[in-house]
Amino acid sequence: MLTGPILLVVLLLSILFIIFMTAKIKLHPFLVLLLAAFGVGLFSGMPLLDVVKTVTNGFGGILRYIGIVIISGTIIGTILEKSKGTLTLANTVLKLVGKAKAALAMSLTGAIVSIPVFCDSGFVILSSLNKSMAKKSKISMATMAVALSTGLYATHTLVPPTPGPIAAAGTIGADLGMVILLGLITSIPAIIVGYIWSIKFCSRYWIEPDIEIDVNTEEKLLPKTFEAFSPILIPIILITLKSIADFPSAIFGNGSLKTILDFIGDPTVALLIGVFISFKLLPSWDEKYINGWVGEGLKNAATIIMITGAGGAFGAILKATPIGEYLGQTLSNFNLGIFLPFIIAAALKTAQGSSTVALITTSAIIAPLLPSLGLDGAIAKALVVMATGAGAMTFSHANDSYFWVVSQFSNLDTTTAYKTHSMGTLLQGIVTMIFISILTIILV
Repeated sequence: MLTGPILLVVLLLSILFIIFMTAKIKLHPFLVLLLAAFGVGLFSGMPLLDVVKTVTNGFGGILRYIGIVIISGTIIGTILEKSKGTLTLANTVLKLVGKAKAALAMSLTGAIVSIPVFCDSGFVILSSLNKSMAKKSKISMATMAVALSTGLYATHTLVPPTPGPIAAAGTIGADLGMVILLGLITSIPAIIVGYIWSIKFCSRYWIEPDIEIDVNTEEKLLPKTFEAFSPILIPIILITLKSIADFPSAIFGNGSLKTILDFIGDPTVALLIGVFISFKLLPSWDEKYINGWVGEGLKNAATIIMITGAGGAFGAILKATPIGEYLGQTLSNFNLGIFLPFIIAAALKTAQGSSTVALITTSAIIAPLLPSLGLDGAIAKALVVMATGAGAMTFSHANDSYFWVVSQFSNLDTTTAYKTHSMGTLLQGIVTMIFISILTIILV
């Protein structure tokens, strides 16, 4: 297998291939991602049979985690749309924040939801609300999608109990309470820059929300507020309870109650519960609605699932190459202080796609180096976790399943997704790291 700098060339060529084939040749992203995955495997010198095994395992692995979540979320979204529940959602939120602040409302909602919920699951859950608010407030789906995606991303990489920051804190030996406090503070500039990027730049791209809303429908004919929100809020509450139950303090103990919360709070189970709660929105218990609306949701989910799976295959191939190890070892030779964990995590994130993997791998690389970097104090260790999280959000592109969840659920083509979502995450990472460096000067 290839080693050294040539692997970076293979990575760069694969990314350029994806952009060219989807943007210029207009080949479907599903086929492009699979071709890129096989291409990287073959050109990096992986054994032929290992290439096939890695691609299929990567495809199935990501769907094992997110597949049912996508299907359930799409069914909920379809039922909300068909029942006009999405109009209830939009009316309720816009009454509270006003049409001019719709994007800000979604950015803040995403930031709150992603503390206990994985960002891709959070985006799926909130997708119907996001589309309905874009339609009702007449804002481009590009703006609303990036406002939500960057809000979710900010806390996903910085604030426990999301697994990545927890694992990094444990590996580095940082105090979890300090990490949570600094994570909440550090996520603020990340949220702000994502929001500003969405309204100032992404608004240049008009993307029509692929949702039908009859704005002339009388409010008395719409579903009740609780019925419309419950398929979204109840899964979020269940997932949040699971995160609390898994916290080291064991607030719910380690017995049957924790087991039950872990079960119903798993995103797969929580979203399935949301599906059955959404049945309350059906006009009648008739096959036309039960199977018809559910069947339409399944059809809508099919393309998203296939593209997400292919993105997982591409990411798995990159993880199977030594590119992460090479980047980590090379960068650790430079004395860059607090910027070292950021650069390593950003390189790993860009190379293999997973923010959680970037957080965990970087923390393992950086932990033995902390004394020599002068970052072995309590506050310094927490800031190292923050710097690692900032790098792990830099930047989301084709090898990241989240990129495809955001683009496919928001009707963004690949080129537009790169210009809006990917660049937004790059800016988030850079601005957040600048903020962390200032905190380091003040606190360490």
